[in-house]
Amino acid sequence: MAILQSDVTEKFCAYLHIEKNASPLTVTNYRKDINAFAEFLRERFKNDFQWQQIGALDIRAYLAELNKHNYAKRTIARKISSLRSFYKYMVRENFLDYNPFVNVKTPKLDKKLPGFLEEFEINELLQLPPKTLLGMRDQAVLELLYATGCRVSELVGLTLDRVDIANRYVLLHGKGDKERIVPLGTVCCSALTEYFDNSRRAIMQKYSVTEHNHVFINSRGGILTDRSVRRILEKYILQLAVHKKVSPHTIRHTFATHLLDHGADLRAVQELLGHANLSTTQIYTHITAERIASVYQKNHPRA
Repeated sequence: MAILQSDVTEKFCAYLHIEKNASPLTVTNYRKDINAFAEFLRERFKNDFQWQQIGALDIRAYLAELNKHNYAKRTIARKISSLRSFYKYMVRENFLDYNPFVNVKTPKLDKKLPGFLEEFEINELLQLPPKTLLGMRDQAVLELLYATGCRVSELVGLTLDRVDIANRYVLLHGKGDKERIVPLGTVCCSALTEYFDNSRRAIMQKYSVTEHNHVFINSRGGILTDRSVRRILEKYILQLAVHKKVSPHTIRHTFATHLLDHGADLRAVQELLGHANLSTTQIYTHITAERIASVYQKNHPRA
C-alpha cells in the first residue's frame, strides 16, 4: 500500500499532540526530523519514495550524510530517536510490517553536567532588580525561577488561579500536561506580593490593557513570553559579570543543585522538578559529588 509521505507525517504529529500530550515545540521538532529524512530519501532515490522501501542501507547512508555535515552526536541521537518513534507508529497503525530503526544504535553521548550558579552568585543576582515597576516584575520572575526550579514555559504559562500566596504554593503545568504542586519560600512570596500590589496592576492600567489571568506581563501589560524571560535574565547576568552561560534553565539546575547540597532527598527533588524518571534527576548527584571531592582536595591536609 502506497503511503503519502506528508499524510502519514501529519497523522503521526496529530498522534503526538492528542495521544501523547506532546508540546507544540516537541511536535515541531519531530516534524523537522522526519521531513529532513524525507528530503534525503528524495535525493537518494532521485524521485518520490515510499516509507516501506527504506532499509538498513538507506539508514546507514543517512547517518553517513549527517556525520559528513558534522552534526553533533546529541543531534544525531535525537534524529534517530524521532525516526524510530515515527516508524514504530507506522507499524502500530499497520502501515508497515517492521521498524527498520529497531536495531539502529544511537551514538554514545558524553554525560554533560548542567551548569549552575554558586549560592553567592544567585544571591547577588537576586539583589540586582531595582524598585521600579519593571524591576519589581523582574524580581518576582527571578525569585520564582529559583524558588521552584520551574521551566520557563511553566513560568510564562502560570495563571493567577494557580498561585496561592496565603498557603505558599504554586501549581505548575508541566510537560505531558502534568501538574505538580511546588511550595514557595517566604522571600518569593514577598516578591510576588510586591509585584501584584505595586507593579502588575499599575503597568496594565498605564497601557489600558484588558485584565487577563497570566501572572507575568511584559512592559506594556501583555503576556510575558519565554524570549522576554531570557532577555530579562541576560540583562542582569551582564550586570553580575559572571563568566558563565546562564539561561532560565541554568536557574532550574541551580535550584536542584542547591537543594541536594543542603541534604534534600533525590526523590523529593525529582517531584519538585517534575521529572518522570529518577535517572533524569540523578545527573545532579554527579555535580554534588564533584563539589564534595573538590572541597576535600582543597581542604584536607592529607588529600
